[in-house]
Amino acid sequence: MPRRMHTDRWLFGVTLALCLVGAVMVFSASAVIAREQFGNAYTFILRQLVWLALGLAGMFWLMNLDYRRLRQPAVIFSGLALVLLLLVVVFLVDRAHATHRWIRLGPASIQPSEFAKLVVIFYLAWFLEIRRKPAVGLAQEGMSAGINNWHTLAPALGPVLFLTVLVLLEPDLGTSLEISLVAIAMMFVAGLSGTYVLGAGVAALPALYLLIARVPYRYMRVMSFLNPDADPQGSGFQLLQSLIAVGSGGLFGVGLMESKQKLFYLPEAHTDFIYAVLCEELGFIGGAIVLALFAVYGWRGIRAALRAPDDFGRLTALGITAMVVSQALINLGVVLGMMPTKGIPLPFISYGGSSLLVMLLATGVLLNISQQTE
Repeated sequence: MPRRMHTDRWLFGVTLALCLVGAVMVFSASAVIAREQFGNAYTFILRQLVWLALGLAGMFWLMNLDYRRLRQPAVIFSGLALVLLLLVVVFLVDRAHATHRWIRLGPASIQPSEFAKLVVIFYLAWFLEIRRKPAVGLAQEGMSAGINNWHTLAPALGPVLFLTVLVLLEPDLGTSLEISLVAIAMMFVAGLSGTYVLGAGVAALPALYLLIARVPYRYMRVMSFLNPDADPQGSGFQLLQSLIAVGSGGLFGVGLMESKQKLFYLPEAHTDFIYAVLCEELGFIGGAIVLALFAVYGWRGIRAALRAPDDFGRLTALGITAMVVSQALINLGVVLGMMPTKGIPLPFISYGGSSLLVMLLATGVLLNISQQTE
């Protein structure tokens, strides 16, 4: 008799809760600027709700689709080819905000780099599983025996590095670093030696230094992070306004829809810095609840990874959890002044269709893995 599968209610519940919080806060943070730009206060929230509906539909579909079907080579390489094509096409369209990150489709737009994160997770999970070294006596060693050699590392990292470089050229340093971190986390759990990880980190430092020091706007972001008061009306303006918003909320907040900083003081209030508006309106308690929701998401994701019945499921669950939690931590670190500005949205909450869609699709896969845990 087949085993009855149960949905992880904790993971499902926190995902819906984060989406609900996101929809409310996107409307609150964007209504004024939407009225100013488009003459309609509901422009941004209506767009977000369309993407939310598409994302939830995709999540429910993937919840009921056996995740093992995603490890078929035809699926893996079709996904790689499609994302690669989109990352090339993005350079052929008009620049937006001085970058090549979006492809416009009528009134909507997609950001291929968001889909690159998910494709990298599936590719690495598939490749690392098939490279597992089957040998007698290696049952306790797991996958590590087949990972620490260049015959595995080169083909594993080749496509990942290629996609990362394309994202970096858009330019989008934050997303390229996030893809790299997720890939390293997956390979480390798969058995990659800490020596390789440390060596890769040391080797990347000079390149990272040049990417920051030789690019004026990135260098200015780092300097404004270190001393925002040096130019409060210029490079330090966004960080200072974010900290003012967070501090103004106090314990209980000033009330929903009552933020002052979103009134053209805080740039990107409905996207990258939406958490600052949330803290201002809902206070420390509201901000802490959102942190708790992401913590629960991470807990259930790791639990699903530990109990997955195969290596593909284990690594996929780990990669998705690392993607969501690391992106949340980076965004919160930027908003709270603990990291330089990187342009990374807050998962499920920030305005942005591509990010919301990818996060919900990934969560659908994670929920399916959790249903089949041992």
